[in-house]
Amino acid sequence: MRPRRRLRQASATAPTRAAGRTVLMAHPSADLYGSDRVLLESASGLVAAGWDVVVAIPTAGPLVEQLEARGARVVLCASPVLRKSLLSPRGLGSLVRQTARGLREGNRLITRLRPRVVYVNTVTIPLWPVIARLRRVPLLSHVHEAEASAPGWLRTVLALPALLADVVIANSDFSIGVLARSFPRLGRRAQLILNGVPGPADRTMARETVDDGLRVLYVGRLSPRKGVDVAVSALGHLDEQGVTASLDLLGAPFPGYEWYQAELEDQVRGLGISDRVRFHGFKDVVWDVIHDADVVVVPSRVDEPFGNTAVEAVLCARPVVASATSGLLEATAGYGSAQTVPAGDARELAAALDRVATDWASKRVDAWADAGQAEARHAPEVYRRRVAAVVAEMLTGA
Repeated sequence: MRPRRRLRQASATAPTRAAGRTVLMAHPSADLYGSDRVLLESASGLVAAGWDVVVAIPTAGPLVEQLEARGARVVLCASPVLRKSLLSPRGLGSLVRQTARGLREGNRLITRLRPRVVYVNTVTIPLWPVIARLRRVPLLSHVHEAEASAPGWLRTVLALPALLADVVIANSDFSIGVLARSFPRLGRRAQLILNGVPGPADRTMARETVDDGLRVLYVGRLSPRKGVDVAVSALGHLDEQGVTASLDLLGAPFPGYEWYQAELEDQVRGLGISDRVRFHGFKDVVWDVIHDADVVVVPSRVDEPFGNTAVEAVLCARPVVASATSGLLEATAGYGSAQTVPAGDARELAAALDRVATDWASKRVDAWADAGQAEARHAPEVYRRRVAAVVAEMLTGA
């Protein structure tokens, strides 16, 4: 077990550097999932452009070490993160307390750093846009969410903070469309910047045959909305059809959602496939696990703003089967080795996986060709330059 790292609290003596070249980035977590990894690329681009980048997060975690390795500084700064548990009568008291503390610590941090720009990564930390506007600091809002199926009032709540931004960027046309449903002018103002997604250092072609069974991989949070149980059910259907396959689950649940992993484990035992389903937990680096797989599934039940996991699989030259919904359609568009199936339909997912196994010779070749296309489409260096240019342009405009 790693020793716990100590980070400076924003309300204490956080370090400062020369005024005038600081970007304060606010982010809701310190994990290493989709928007966390995109934050790494944004911070890298700003550091390369000569900015002093300070990232404010409410808790410590594996993201911290990665940010510091890229030249950013990290401070702990309390801020409420919008979750369903807070948007309820029972959670209201906690939301009020977190907001009061966040206002104090956020204001102190801005006073100390005197940033030229506040860059808010995701719409789930709505206090930061308010603080930036009150302190008259130019604000950039980076939208990674797209809750199209959510109630209208919730979509409006999530989009409101972006109205305070001087510049809005989003990771997909789908995300921009969801913003526009709440506030048409946000849809007109938002700029599309496709996620920069780093690929593996060494790409390898998928193995020649799958005669010993198809190796299926899921990478991401273990949560109901991600449809991990749908992938497990699909493996059960393949088993019924006499198709040999295994499933590796790479990821962990949100704190408080451990019950879902327990349900998954019960589901696996109930289907009699315990010998072919493996729970790996969270891993910082996923490339070796993807390279060992034959096909990656992204079985999300609900809207996804984009689909970094799908892109990572394509970059590794592995076929992908994803839900035919939202940003996942954009992430998989144009790739011959990618298939989409109705969200939540385990039988259709199983049928798509069977097609991968049946047509393996052509799928592995298509996947190899697709990897080069994805590398050009999501080149991190291009993404980094675009983000840095947007920040420079908003200041010039100001």
